[in-house]
This record gives sequence, C-alpha cells and structure tokens, in this order.
Amino acid sequence: MPQDKHSHPDLLPLFPPIEPFASGMLDLDAPHRMYFEQSGNSRGVPVVFLHGGPGAGASAVHRQFFDPAFYRIVIYDQRGAGRSTPLGCLEKNTTEHLIADLERLRAHLGIEAWMIFGGSWGSTLALAYAEHHPERCRALVLRGIFLCRRSEIDWFLYGLRAIFPETWRAFAGYIPEAERADLLTAYHTRLTDPDPAVHMPAARSWSVYEGSCSTLLPNPALVADFASDRVALGLARIEAHYFRHDIFLPENFLLDHAARLRPIPSVIVQGRYDIVCPAVSADDLHRAWPEADYTIVSDAGHSAFEPGIRSRLVAATEAFKQRF
Repeated sequence: MPQDKHSHPDLLPLFPPIEPFASGMLDLDAPHRMYFEQSGNSRGVPVVFLHGGPGAGASAVHRQFFDPAFYRIVIYDQRGAGRSTPLGCLEKNTTEHLIADLERLRAHLGIEAWMIFGGSWGSTLALAYAEHHPERCRALVLRGIFLCRRSEIDWFLYGLRAIFPETWRAFAGYIPEAERADLLTAYHTRLTDPDPAVHMPAARSWSVYEGSCSTLLPNPALVADFASDRVALGLARIEAHYFRHDIFLPENFLLDHAARLRPIPSVIVQGRYDIVCPAVSADDLHRAWPEADYTIVSDAGHSAFEPGIRSRLVAATEAFKQRF
C-alpha cells in the first residue's frame, strides 16, 4: 500500500532553466503541424514530456524536471495545442492520432525507446501510448492520474462544486440557466463557434475554472497562465472535444489493458488533495498495476508544481538514472 509522503525542508528543486539545442515543426496529416524541441544532452537517455489538457501545450519550465547532463529532453505540443498549428483545431484530433504522432516524432528523432513523463491528461496519453507500444517505453513517470472515465468527466463538470462552490458557480454561471443541465454541450457549442467573440470568453471561463482548482493553496500566477489566450483556447476547446467523445477509447480501456504496463519500470505520484483528478483514479490504476511505485503526497493538490509533487517527480527522474 502507498504511504502518504509529507513535504520536508529538503524538497528537491527543479533543475535550472535551459534552452533547446534544436527545435522544429513536424508535418502531420494536413492541416496539422507539430512543434517539438530538444534540450539537455544530445547523446543522453531520451525522455519525452507529455503535457496536460488535452490542449494545454508545453512550456520552457517543463524542461526542468530532468538533469540536462543526463537526459535528452524532448518537449512537444500535441496537435492543436500550444505552438502546434492550427491552434485549437479539432479536425483529425483523437487519442489514436496523438499516439501515432508520438510514434512519428520518435521515429523522426531516431529514438529506439524513451522514458515517458506525463501528468493529468499527460498521464492518460502516456498510459494509452504505453499500452499500444510497450516496447518503446523504457520507463513511465506519471502524475495526477486521469483515466477519462465518464465518472471522472462528470466530477470535473459538476463534482468540483462540493470543494470549490464559488469557482464552480462562476463556471456554470457563464452558461444560461436553461442550458446548465448539460454544461459540456453548452460549452462545446460556444467553444467551437468560429467567432472569437463567442469562443474566447467561453475558453477563458473553462480554463480559469480548471486552473483555480489545480493547487492546494491559491496560485494567482497559475490561474493567469490558464487565462492566457493560447492556453485557454487550446485547453478548453480540445478538452471539451475529448470529453464529448470519451477520449475516443472504450470506457475503462486504460484499466482493462493495464497488464501490458507491468514490465515497464514506473512511478506514480498523486496529490492527496488533487480535486481535478481525485486520488481514486490513481488508486484504481495501482490496484490494476501493483508493480508501479505509487506515492501519495499528503500536502498537495493537482499541479506538477506543488512543492511535494515537484520534488517527488524530480526524485523519480533522478532515481531512473541509476537504472539506465
């Protein structure tokens, strides 16, 4: 059984900021082009960072979970997200496409197998990729487990009001009262409207809701980042798209195929007070996959940058250096 780990004064910091040694755009099936970059050691052990959302995009700080002297750090923006183009594009945007994009990127970079690092939706995609291509995964480091089951989507849309009632009121209150019984459809309709005057305010409302519930203590800087146009549009539109389609996988697919993960050395880090992706999902995953090293951080919410979660993630990437 996992034990709750408390934060201590000896928390591990992120590694110092670094710049990429290479970056580019990878052509996918039209109209998509995917941004990617590499930093750290060009001859190092390859690790790929899977950002959240879906649709949130990656950022420079994500390079800092890895020792740049040891790892060849691959960061990219999933189709429709971040610096990939077109931003917020839902055409040909499914979990199957995202798994194929990862394989295309791996082959493009000449990587035989890599470590996969992902949190929130990044954990969902990491699990889906690893279950499809276990032979390509040297290790998994997962955080804030999201299995994208109907119960988890309903919790995000309605359950959060039990913990963040004022935040949920603003989220639901953006939608006219007559449509609030189906918030997902109401938001999806607005988010997919071609008029920025319609889709951008809806995107900001959705994204600020998620950002506001992502940390144990209020974090205005994080919320402001979620409110920025690039993050809000990609995150809200693509999340609503994936939620409406149950992530384009059969219900419970990720748990039903967890046996494929068993040979892969893996670490799961979960915040006890993760309200966006509650710990029950990580617990369900660990019961289906007991071989994974599972830690609950007792004084943390959802964000990878919660001090205790950040420290455990860095500790995991450091520990794997001894195994490669």
